[in-house]
Amino acid sequence: MFGLASNIRVIFQNSMADSPLKKPELFELNNGTMQIKVSNYGCTITSLSVPDKHGNLGDVVLGFDSLEPYQNGSSPFFGCIVGRVANRIKDGKFTLDGVQYTLPINKPPNSLHGGFKGFDKVVWDVVEHKQRENPSITFKYHSCDGEEGYPGDVLVTATYTLTSSTTLRLDMEAIPENKPTPISLAQHTYWNLAGHNSGNILDHSIQIHALHLTPVDQNTIPTGEIMPVKGTAFDFTSEKKIGSSIHDVGLGYDHNYVLDCGDEKMGLRHAAKVRDPSSSRVLDLWTNAPGMQFYTGNYVNGVVGKGGAAYGEHSGLCLETQGFPNAINLPNFPSVVVKPGETYKHIMLFEFSVKV
Repeated sequence: MFGLASNIRVIFQNSMADSPLKKPELFELNNGTMQIKVSNYGCTITSLSVPDKHGNLGDVVLGFDSLEPYQNGSSPFFGCIVGRVANRIKDGKFTLDGVQYTLPINKPPNSLHGGFKGFDKVVWDVVEHKQRENPSITFKYHSCDGEEGYPGDVLVTATYTLTSSTTLRLDMEAIPENKPTPISLAQHTYWNLAGHNSGNILDHSIQIHALHLTPVDQNTIPTGEIMPVKGTAFDFTSEKKIGSSIHDVGLGYDHNYVLDCGDEKMGLRHAAKVRDPSSSRVLDLWTNAPGMQFYTGNYVNGVVGKGGAAYGEHSGLCLETQGFPNAINLPNFPSVVVKPGETYKHIMLFEFSVKV
C-alpha cells in the first residue's frame, strides 16, 4: 500500500508510549529557518512558517490560534490527517470478503474522510518528540474494529520531520491487526504561500504531474473512468495560474489527479509545484501515493482564522495525496485494501524554496 515498512514496532518499544498524552496539546518543530506547530488532536498542522524572497518568515497554512475551533467543528479539515479512508465512499457502503459494511453518511449521500469522528477528530498519543538536528514528532492512534463502521483493529503512526532547513517530511503508516480493511490516509493542510491572511490563491500558479484525472458524477464520486486532462481546464501539466480556468470547472477544483508523469527521487514521485508571485515562495510536493486531490477551498466561507483573518472562498489550496476516491467500490482503481501482515506506508515530502 504505497510501500512497506518493517520498523514500526521498534519505534514503539523505544518511546514514550507507556505514558501517552491524552489531552489536545500543541507542539513545535523549529530548525532555525522553518517553524511548525502541530497538535496531537488529529495530527493537525496549525501553523507553518517559511521565509519569503526577503528572508521574512510567513505562516503559509490556514488555521486557528487555539485548538478549540478544531474541536468544536469550526474547522473544514484545516491541517489534519484524515482517515481511515480519505475522500468519499459512495453511499457509505462497500463489500469486502463477502461482508457488506455501512459507514456514516456525513456528507450526504456519501461518507467523507472517515465519517463523523475520523482520525482528524481524535487525540493521538505522542510517541516521540525530538528537538535535535532534525526535529521530529511521532504520533500513534489505535483504531478499533467497528470504529465509524470500518472492519478490524488498525495501529496507525504519523511522523513529521524537518529533514532540511526548508523541508518537511510526513511518514504515515498503518498496520491492520486482525481483518483486511480499506486504508487511505491524507494530509489536509490548506496552503497559501503568500501568507494565510493574504486573500485568495487564484494568482498562485501550479504544475501537477498528471496526464489523467478521475472524473466525478454530480455527487463528486468518481465514475471509474480515467480521463486525459489534455485540452481541458484540468490540464496543469505545464505551470498555469490557478485563476486562469477555475471558473470553467464549476465551484473550483476538487478532483483526484492520477500521478503518472512526475520525476522520481528516493522512491517518491514529483506530484506538484506551487508558486506564489508576491512572496516568490515555491512548494514542491513529492509522494509515493498514486493520486492527489487538488482542492481550491471552494466551500470555505466566512471562517475567522488566526489573528482574526477572514478566510473566504479559495483562501487556500489542498494537495491531498491519497488512494483514489471510492477505490473500495471500483475494482479498476488501485486497491486500498490492506491485509493483516501488510503495512500501509504513505510518504509526503514538502520542499519549500524561493525563486525570484
